[in-house]
Amino acid sequence: MSVEGGLSRRQCLGGAVTASALAMLSLPQTALAGAQIEEPLIDSVRTALSSAIHNKAPPVPQFANTEARLAYLRWLGEMSERLRKKVADAPSRIEFLQTAWYEAKRSGLDVSLVLGLVQVESNFRKFAVSSAGARGYMQVMPFWTRVIGDADPAKLFHMQTNLRFGCVILRHYLDRENGDLYMTLGRYNGSRGKSPYPNAVFANQRLWVFNDREREREKDPASAG
Repeated sequence: MSVEGGLSRRQCLGGAVTASALAMLSLPQTALAGAQIEEPLIDSVRTALSSAIHNKAPPVPQFANTEARLAYLRWLGEMSERLRKKVADAPSRIEFLQTAWYEAKRSGLDVSLVLGLVQVESNFRKFAVSSAGARGYMQVMPFWTRVIGDADPAKLFHMQTNLRFGCVILRHYLDRENGDLYMTLGRYNGSRGKSPYPNAVFANQRLWVFNDREREREKDPASAG
């Protein structure tokens, strides 16, 4: 899907990133965090979102087999190295990545997309607050705690709560936009239909893509067959 005036999602994930995009990624603090817009929700949607938020399942990954578990551990190790410059404390990195992976999978989202969004929204700062009042890693607007939570916006600075809200909201918007990620991201940012924010997320998503097969091939060229 091409985006007028910017990078396509395919270019961001599979090809070269333009010089302007690289310059944007090198900024120490992101300036693209926006604000979700409060919209009326029908009762069934409100109930479903509230149920998703209040399900207190802990972020413990479940795997169908040993191979899947080992792939996850390889992903965790690689992502921890990539995140080192932004989060110096190793246990904190692991806890964040485990929770982000769990919440992304729980909402049916690509974890690289969630990590790219976090980088654009907060640059992995737990206590980030935007000029519009959005909070935490995924810059969730406080009104969501009133609409589908317990009306306590302070909880948006809790890591799992913030990632839970962010992923549930992003999934909700993705469903509303019939799977269109470009429009979904614009809605999440409060800039629906404009290219800078989706382009930024797609570009940052590329930094968090993990190709386990390529990694194994680099370690053992004979496995390429």
